[in-house]
This record gives sequence, C-alpha cells and structure tokens, in this order.
Amino acid sequence: MRIVSFGFQTWGRKTLQALIDSEHEVVLAVTHPASEQSYKAIWSDSVEELARANGIPVHVTERADAETIDLVKRVEPDVIVVNSWYTWMPAELYNLPPHGTLNLHDSLLPEFTGFSPVLWALISGASETGLTVHRMDEGLDTGDIIVQRALPIGPTDTGTELVLRGMELIPEAINEALAALDSGTAVWRPQRKAERTYFHKRSDRDSRIDWTWSAVDLERFVRALSEPYPRAFTHYRGERIEVVAARLSEARYGGTPGRVIVQEGGGAVVTGVDAHRGGNLALIITRVRTSDGVEHDGAEFFARGGYLTDH
Repeated sequence: MRIVSFGFQTWGRKTLQALIDSEHEVVLAVTHPASEQSYKAIWSDSVEELARANGIPVHVTERADAETIDLVKRVEPDVIVVNSWYTWMPAELYNLPPHGTLNLHDSLLPEFTGFSPVLWALISGASETGLTVHRMDEGLDTGDIIVQRALPIGPTDTGTELVLRGMELIPEAINEALAALDSGTAVWRPQRKAERTYFHKRSDRDSRIDWTWSAVDLERFVRALSEPYPRAFTHYRGERIEVVAARLSEARYGGTPGRVIVQEGGGAVVTGVDAHRGGNLALIITRVRTSDGVEHDGAEFFARGGYLTDH
C-alpha cells in the first residue's frame, strides 16, 4: 500500500521508521517544524531528518492547510498514518484515502483520551496503559479501534520508562493494522462513549504538589514526572524546589499537610485529608533539586523542618 505519514517528535519518527521497515511504500512524510515549546521539545527526534535520509518527500507545516491537502492528493495514498500530530485535521484530508486515516494513541482507548495519557495513567493509579490504533473521525481520539496493545504499570515504574516501553509497541501494532487493511480482514470496534475519560494538556501548574493528596498518590506523582518531564515541585522557605526522589513512610504521621520533619532518612511530609488524626502515611523526600540545579539529600536539606507551601 501507498502510505502518507503525519507525525512529530520521537513518536512520529518511530512510526515512520516502522513504515519504512514494512512491506509498504511511504510516499510522503508530513511533520511539524522543530519547537522549543514545553512538551514539544521533549522526545524531539526528527521525523524530517529520517524521511530525508531515506529519500522520502517531506512537507513541514504547522497545520494541515490547503497546500498540505493538495500534496496528499497528488501522491494518492491508500492510507494515512498519524502519530503525534498537534493540530486539527479536516475530514477532507482524513477521509481522502480509500482506507481512511489511522491514528496511534498512547492509551487503551476510550480511557485516557486527550493529552499526556501515559503520565495521567500513572498519576491516576491505573494498572495499565498501552497503545491504540484507531480510525480518525471528527472527534479527538474517538474513532473505531482496529488494534490495541496493553502495557502493565509496575509499582516502581516511572513516566519515562512507560513512555519508552510504549514506543516499542508501535512497529507490531501498526504492522498488524496495515496487514488487516491490506487483506480486507480488518475488524473495527466502536468505542463506548460512556467509558471515555478525557485528560487536558499539562502545564506548569499541573506539576505542583498538593499535600492534601495521599502519600500513595504523591509517590506515584513523583515517579510520573521523571526526567525529561517537568518535575513535581513545591516551595520551601520561599524557594521553589523539585522533588527528585521520594518513597512512602513506614510509620504514620499527623499534623498539617505540608509539614516536613527529618524522619526515616529524609524529609517526612505530612499528607492527606484528615491528617490531624495521625492515620496517614508520609511522603519521605530523599532527593530535592533547588532552582540553581543542584541536588540535595532530603534529610540534610530539611534539617530545619518547616512547611512546604504552594508559593
């Protein structure tokens, strides 16, 4: 089959590589220009570079405009494959090929529709994440499903580890989907709208620690926001600090959420609702990073005790 690839960042590059390695022909690669904007600068391996190295025509654009649609029409694809495309695609484009457009999304749809699905899955306490290949329609990640691959979330997994393992699912999943289209054996499964969950784009505010969360939730939160993502942060004595490593306490602690004391080899932070009853686990912060980029041992850094605050 003749394929047009729409993709950006490392997800788009890995998808293009899988298409290049397949038995199909990539006739055009469409990608966004490089960006230093927030999450777009993370996992920024170049789709354009890979396409040019393999002699594939490339179109670099911010959006699927009239010029883009015209270029796709000219190469007459059998299917369009999309992964990590940031802007809206009109029906005129995604319905253009005989087999329509396949989109890859890093979750087990219809759960974790939207943005940063792997991070949100880990933060929320989900037991698994994964990859879905579905048909693009007028909604956001709402089209019929053709292939899914599940990825269990372990008790020590970080967001980075899960993202990387999820990327490894791309070649097998996209090849299975393309084989089904090519052979006419594709079975499409509609998504159940009542099971859909939607998560918004992440911003700086979403990395701020809320000490009224339970220590269990906060320990996952710290693991989810691993390098290269913006780290979980709080403020201590007027300075913004990042929590680099943390674990659950053995004892239970009472008082006011955000109160930090030196216990159990780190800074033990009182957490959760009804903390005044003394029944909650603490989050033991073992490594912090200050605004100058220097990392510190938790017990040494919090030697004077005090409170962790929003500002």
